[in-house]
Amino acid sequence: MDPLSDVLSLLKPRSYAAGGFGAGAGVSIQFPRHAGIKCYAIVSGQCWLCVEGVAEPVRLAMGDCFLLPSGRPFVLTSDLALPPVDYRTVLRSQPRSVNASVDDGADRFMVGGHFAFAGEHAGFLLGMLPPIVHIRKEADKAVLRWSVERMTQELREPQPGGFLVVQHLAQMLLVQALRVCLAEGPKGGVGWLFALADKHMGAAITAMHENPAHRWTLQELAERAGMSRSTFALRFKDAVGSAPLEYLTRWRMLRAGDQLAGSNDPIGVVALSAGYESESAFSTAFKRVMGCSPRQYGRSQPQPTWPADELESAQPMAA
Repeated sequence: MDPLSDVLSLLKPRSYAAGGFGAGAGVSIQFPRHAGIKCYAIVSGQCWLCVEGVAEPVRLAMGDCFLLPSGRPFVLTSDLALPPVDYRTVLRSQPRSVNASVDDGADRFMVGGHFAFAGEHAGFLLGMLPPIVHIRKEADKAVLRWSVERMTQELREPQPGGFLVVQHLAQMLLVQALRVCLAEGPKGGVGWLFALADKHMGAAITAMHENPAHRWTLQELAERAGMSRSTFALRFKDAVGSAPLEYLTRWRMLRAGDQLAGSNDPIGVVALSAGYESESAFSTAFKRVMGCSPRQYGRSQPQPTWPADELESAQPMAA
């Protein structure tokens, strides 16, 4: 499995709201702080996106996609001078038909999803992304177009099983948007996601993900990257933000945490799968990285929760 698939499988993104959202002209909509990540694409029209703490508003045009990974409150508006209204007020007046949203006064329409992540380590993915990821290059939008068009079609012409199809299409849109972030390379930021775009760093990260239990040495990883040990160590830390073996240990512990929370495997078995023959050495490393002992972690993992009013709005047409 490739590293991006690895991480997403570990974090188990769950779409709790997927579908479309339309708004008429002269409407400014305020959305509250949110857990997880929101990913939407503009199907028709254009609008401004204003995110708390980001100085400049972002102009969204038809075909653009945006990710909001930081959970900050945001506003979608056709006019920056308009006072925003709470999103729940708008949702109550939303037509349940996509055709009605598009044809009966909506000057902008978008599709996508809002995703929660399992466990407490979504920062492994979200922490490296900026508050707004704006995908606007024509080549990048072309990559997303099939998912967007398919989701719009499913919403326009409901069929049995359609909501499940929309959820899966929303996940596909999220993965494709993250691929675009990945393709930007280190210029897009620091972290394993961006480092994957560098063929040297990507080779080393892929090797660690393919066989995390292997007793990797810095020399072995440098050889996978086709570099000298010293150059590789410096390049890896600059690109990823941590030393190679630190990254390896964190990835091992995240996988071990998932195994502890999702199975009845004894700690000794989990330790072996993480590359530790000594249970005590594994427990020490686990506590250093995860903040608690393996036994405590296995018993304490919470499930994602959502405010009651957001759950009420988690319908196929809700943003």
